[in-house]
Amino acid sequence: MKRILRMLLILVAAVLAVGQAIRPERTNPPVTGEINAPPEIRSILKNTCYDCHSNETVWPWYSQVAPASWLVAYDVGEAREEMNFSEWSSLPTQRQAKKLRKAAKKVEEGEMPLWYYLPAHPKAKLSEADKAALLAWFRERAGEGK
Repeated sequence: MKRILRMLLILVAAVLAVGQAIRPERTNPPVTGEINAPPEIRSILKNTCYDCHSNETVWPWYSQVAPASWLVAYDVGEAREEMNFSEWSSLPTQRQAKKLRKAAKKVEEGEMPLWYYLPAHPKAKLSEADKAALLAWFRERAGEGK
């Protein structure tokens, strides 16, 4: 039994060591068109959203260690594709409005920021005041006026 356990531990260690050789891309492309927001909203967005939804990602230390590096790089890539505040001005107004409506819904339902992001980034947790300010601004900019 000890031999099997030892072999299993060696196998896991080997897989993790080989996994370090598979390096996901962690880049920050140039900012081409920031979202135009009041200072209060911009501050909330930068503290809560920009690590995933912009080209200004601050890559944490664990983004260098497999397998966490794979998850972080994947999540940032998906998030940037969904909504990227660093390329915002290149979107047509109607597309911006649609994205803001979707963002408002996700914030309101507690889907953003992601639950598994918050333990390592407690500053990203939205206070009720921040949440209300974001929702009001998202809806106003999306033309909902609520």
